[in-house]
Amino acid sequence: MKPLSNPRVLRSIEHLDDAGVYQISKSVAIIQTIDFITPIVNDPYSFGRIAAANSISDVYTMGGKPVTALNIVCFPSDTLEISILREILRGGLDTMNEAGVAMLGGHSVKDQETKYGLAVTGVVDPRRLVTNSGTRAGDALVLTKALGTGILSTALKNRLLDDREMEPAIQSMMALNKEPADLMLKMGVHACTDITGFGLAGHASHLVQEGDLEIEFEIASLPVLPGAWEFLKKEVCPGGLGKNRDFYGPRVTFARGITAAQRGIVFDPQTSGGLLIALPEEAARKLVRSLRRRENSAAAVIGRVISSGGNKLHFK
Repeated sequence: MKPLSNPRVLRSIEHLDDAGVYQISKSVAIIQTIDFITPIVNDPYSFGRIAAANSISDVYTMGGKPVTALNIVCFPSDTLEISILREILRGGLDTMNEAGVAMLGGHSVKDQETKYGLAVTGVVDPRRLVTNSGTRAGDALVLTKALGTGILSTALKNRLLDDREMEPAIQSMMALNKEPADLMLKMGVHACTDITGFGLAGHASHLVQEGDLEIEFEIASLPVLPGAWEFLKKEVCPGGLGKNRDFYGPRVTFARGITAAQRGIVFDPQTSGGLLIALPEEAARKLVRSLRRRENSAAAVIGRVISSGGNKLHFK
């Protein structure tokens, strides 16, 4: 079943883009996205901030400005204190305030499992819209956050690390993708996606889904959160990693000598991950230098786009 054809719909599900885009006028289009997640950290306030940053990211990915949001809440009010929900919502509101987004309300239901996220609306000039289809041969790829949140969240859930050891991942997931998005627009971005549930391999494949393009990654250049390698070596990883590997694995090749842990990291499902940005090589290096001036930035050039066949990822 296909949605009705509408000339004002600029991007929708058929392109595997991060959000839908609907044109209002010559200079204004709206970006609509929705996401919600289950708790991946112990502190409810931090969870709220992470879920909000995760929900808003798709607007930044497409070069837009987020303007309004609606809460989506599932909460087991019979078994958990309402103060926990209050802290989750406070975290989400603080993140929306940081982003300059108006929180308009939302909807809640009683559920057996806590879930939280937001429906976010943004605006963009259609002439400046960024999609996942503009990738060009010769582009460099910049990743703006370190990988490993799925692995570390699984380790935390299994009590193999504590909140203090999880803190670098928490800070990374709470961070908005606003600054990288602003900078990429100034530096000539060709295409962008963010790294979330499908992992690096899954989302990177969307950048080369059209045309005869492939990507060569330097495995040693991938930024990885502290502790993730150690848990991968012990085969501590989320179920989503295996599902991503099963689905996207046929599109991926690994050079001889790449370890099982290195192979695993590219399929790790991320929460509130970084942007993966395709742009000219010199602009890419300039973008990384600008982001690296921030404290704790993990931004790095991790690969390049080549013209060869199409929709394959090569890790060397």
